[in-house]
Amino acid sequence: MRTIATTVLLLSLSNVFMTFAWYAHLKELSHKPWLVAALLSWGIALFEYLLQVPANRIGFTVLSVAQLKILQEVITLSVFVPFAWLYLKEPIKLDYLWAGLCILGAVYFIFRSRWAG
Repeated sequence: MRTIATTVLLLSLSNVFMTFAWYAHLKELSHKPWLVAALLSWGIALFEYLLQVPANRIGFTVLSVAQLKILQEVITLSVFVPFAWLYLKEPIKLDYLWAGLCILGAVYFIFRSRWAG
């Protein structure tokens, strides 16, 4: 269980960097050329990869690649929704709930053999 907790922590931190790298420039650098935004985003993404790669290597010792991917998607949505709402000031939509329910379905199907025994 400690391995999974470490994986979740590293993937969560990685996702914070990823979300900022992908979306913060829309708010902060909209007046700059896209190349400036891309270069800054690549710099931020370096920190994402410094966390994401070890997270996947650690997680792969106890989880399948499919389980790691679905776990990443759950974390992505869990980080993105507060980011969009708090940082980008986007309204929270009911669509986030529907997307979350779809991802919960994916979690069930990917992890059910693990839970069955």
